[in-house]
Amino acid sequence: MQNNTSFVSVETALQIMLDSVTTVGHERVHLLEAAGRILYEDIRSDINIPPFDNSAMDGYAVRSTDTKWSSATTPVPFMVAGEIQAGGGLKDRILAKGTAIRIMTGAPVPEGADAVIPVEFTVEDGHRGRMLAYKELKTHENIRCAGEDVTAGQTVLKRGDALKSADIGLLAALNKKEIPVYKKPAVAIISTGDEIVEVGEETAPGKIRNTNAYTLIAEVRKYNGDPRYLGIARDTLTTTREKFEEALQADVVISTGGVSMGKYDLVKQVLEELGVDVKIEKIRMKPGKPMIFGVRGRTLYFGLPGNPVSTMVSFIEFVRPVLLRLGGARVIDKPEIRAKLEHDIRKSSERKEFIRARFSIIGGSFHVTATGPQGSGILRSMSLANCLIVIPEDVAEYKKGDFVIVQLINHEEII
Repeated sequence: MQNNTSFVSVETALQIMLDSVTTVGHERVHLLEAAGRILYEDIRSDINIPPFDNSAMDGYAVRSTDTKWSSATTPVPFMVAGEIQAGGGLKDRILAKGTAIRIMTGAPVPEGADAVIPVEFTVEDGHRGRMLAYKELKTHENIRCAGEDVTAGQTVLKRGDALKSADIGLLAALNKKEIPVYKKPAVAIISTGDEIVEVGEETAPGKIRNTNAYTLIAEVRKYNGDPRYLGIARDTLTTTREKFEEALQADVVISTGGVSMGKYDLVKQVLEELGVDVKIEKIRMKPGKPMIFGVRGRTLYFGLPGNPVSTMVSFIEFVRPVLLRLGGARVIDKPEIRAKLEHDIRKSSERKEFIRARFSIIGGSFHVTATGPQGSGILRSMSLANCLIVIPEDVAEYKKGDFVIVQLINHEEII
């Protein structure tokens, strides 16, 4: 086991990790399974969307020049020459001057027409086949023109895009049934320690419930990985080695606990035996200082601290961007904003610190407050958080009213 870099900054650590990434392969999936996946190829359109000029509303297709001077007090009369329903059309019919064709939303605009007058600005005399228009129109008013959404030959989605719901609809409009996407990285997850008890098992004094594996499984799925939970490695070399031998067949291995200096912290020894090149052992951050990163072949290994908050913060700052890059994503950074601090914050260590917090919008500006005690075992503080206040290494305190950097983590719900 090589100790190339032992105690590094957050920024250096992340760069070392990203430099170790080789993207996984690709596959084609059905459109219905493509939401959230990372696109492997650019998608270009071979058609116009919409494919033809169509009406944006129910009304009458007319020549805009025929509505000149039309108003609520001086309506212009038109002869009604027919009707077009959505999905229909009028073959070999050219709209003549002074005539109108009744048209439904989405129906193709007949040749000769260049505007649609909404039905609410008209009165039709069905017996006489005549319509009175009470509104002057501009050219192309209330018409969705061919290609106004997408033009033939246009690149509509780019390689590395995470496919959103609207993207799925766009792909459907382009008649794309099988979508090229990156494969999901396989992520093996191991918990370590005799003190860990699984969900559903009987507990006892001195035992703690296994929370880390379940938060990590959820996070891996959230960021387009394929989690594979391998269970708990107990505090013996034999069981720890067996778990890690199996895990190292995956694209990414994440273990929690067992990376400190205790007598039963066996992970480092096992990594050396199994040929993992350890590049990082400690990071200047809080929480999450004791963290191992290593590489064996194409497999990336993350040894995260055992405390629940340290595990989650370490995942967010390091595993998440690496997992996204591994899976082909172009955008891997969490969004950051500046927010007004609602209380004083002090720190003593020369480490970059991540404070669990909650931001809100008050009077059109961002405000942020910590979610309570910041101990690395207080998982509730993470459950309540929608952001992390980022305090640089060289900053010792912020005062109430200062503007601070806030990294958004669960910002879908803003209160």
